[in-house]
Amino acid sequence: MNDCLFFGLNRNPILIKNEPDKITKPIQFKFENENEKQIKQISSSFSTIFLFKNGKAIEYSNQNPSKIQIEENIQKVTVGYENEAILTIEGNVFAKGYDINPKEFINISSLIEDKNDRIIEDIVCSADSIYLLTSNQNAYGIGDNFFGQLGFDSKTLNETKKPILMMKNVSKIFSGNSSNHVFLLDSNQELFGCGDNEYSQLGLGESRKGEIKIQKLTKIQNIPKGEIIDIQCGFNHSIMLIEDENQNQNPKRKLYSCGDYQFNGLDKNKHTNEFTEIKSSLFENDDNILEISVGNGHTLILTSKGKLIGFSSNFYGELGTGDTEYQTIPIQIELPKLRFNENISNYHISCGNSKSFFYYSPLSFSNLEEDLIKLFKRKEFCNISFKTENGEIIKAHKLILKYRLNQNQNQNEIEKLKEIISNKSIKESNQIFEMIYSKRIINPKLYSEIKEIINSNEKIEETMKRIYLNENEKDFIIERKEKQYKFPKLILIMRSELYRGMFLSVTEDKSNKVTDYSELSNKSFQIFEYWIYSNQIKDDIQITQEIIDEIKIGIDYFQLNQTNPNLFDLLINKFNN
Repeated sequence: MNDCLFFGLNRNPILIKNEPDKITKPIQFKFENENEKQIKQISSSFSTIFLFKNGKAIEYSNQNPSKIQIEENIQKVTVGYENEAILTIEGNVFAKGYDINPKEFINISSLIEDKNDRIIEDIVCSADSIYLLTSNQNAYGIGDNFFGQLGFDSKTLNETKKPILMMKNVSKIFSGNSSNHVFLLDSNQELFGCGDNEYSQLGLGESRKGEIKIQKLTKIQNIPKGEIIDIQCGFNHSIMLIEDENQNQNPKRKLYSCGDYQFNGLDKNKHTNEFTEIKSSLFENDDNILEISVGNGHTLILTSKGKLIGFSSNFYGELGTGDTEYQTIPIQIELPKLRFNENISNYHISCGNSKSFFYYSPLSFSNLEEDLIKLFKRKEFCNISFKTENGEIIKAHKLILKYRLNQNQNQNEIEKLKEIISNKSIKESNQIFEMIYSKRIINPKLYSEIKEIINSNEKIEETMKRIYLNENEKDFIIERKEKQYKFPKLILIMRSELYRGMFLSVTEDKSNKVTDYSELSNKSFQIFEYWIYSNQIKDDIQITQEIIDEIKIGIDYFQLNQTNPNLFDLLINKFNN
């Protein structure tokens, strides 16, 4: 199988030379340089950016491809009609576009007014706007706001050249390379949307059908039950991928759409004002949906059985069916033979403006360190304060500092850092923290512990890789008092002999087992939860004899891997003090 297949519009720019404007069947996309074959990600609209495993990227926006000149390694790219944005491993975002800087990439994350909110976790481009999700789980927007897609009245704010805060406590941002609308999912799994709603592409229901512009973030009602995996936005429609919340083993994923009937895949000659299920025999029964991608007017679906499915606009051959016939309902696309014995989850799809890509990009187990650091860059762990020379307070992530700085028995590096910050301005202090966060010289302790586990047994290594690379297996559900908590399996493997034996068993797969810990009080469970992640106890937790007794039983039951100092010693010391 070729590393990358292309089909659809082949002009402005020409992506494949000596081929027609309309490429209606998947053909190989060839790169001139051998080092540019290990694709990590593709993002496309009118222009297309290829991101490679080495952190470099190539942009196709005119007749000749050009390398993107960014000194930092790139971890994600995203493209819209009028803009492009790049997220680096260090958490910076460089962007260019009609509403920002049309000629060259500039660092837009540095323009965020709150200097403690400049580490970016994710980026999404819509047609004319760019959205940023920070490590503090705050969503920012920059660019065009004509349809209110930044969540503000377009009469008072038509556009902005610096990121503005849209919403706090956001877990995910969804939009599309040709859309003028956006969805934000908050930490309580409630969905909000704003922007262009002329064709009901926000799925707000009959009552909001006549409103073309939704200029304030509005809660989306009547969302199908289940976990929202993805929402992809087209010009006049939206496609939602939901995972059934009632199935713990191999949960079924379902597709829903709303908006213009020409693009929604429902084969109904009418608009759908709220999200409605797309049904097809192509992804029913034991087949499941792995990934979706939406262009300006067409949609692609990749299933667990290796089917590539598409529907809607096909004028330029962007459905890869060998013709330019419009498809109202999902239809299967014929593909060359896949690599021998390759997992279909190593393949990905990307839709641009009337063009499509199907490419091979396996995840790398070496990204584990990067993912663990992201895990600790959470707002709830921002629990240590530093005072600058002017008495200004900067809050930092104690856990990240712990794993980044050289800690030993003779010297407390965090205390030393406090002394340094006390003689610095707030600008200089922020630069120091950004440098600490971005440095990748010292491996986190967690990473070392996991490597020690997997190096001890070849079968265990295979199991660990499976857990890490398979999205459906990454999380484990702990249930208590009718509430469910998701823990990363890798963390539990590292902290608990009980879970290590459960997940790394080569004879029995108990990956999706739900465990009930309702016997623990809320405070005891909070202590357990925080220690699992941090190997520490929260400063604001009041310790009682009852909690100590509960935790002692819990330590034995969970078979926690105790370090020095261990959890029980920490509890006793805190209780005595």
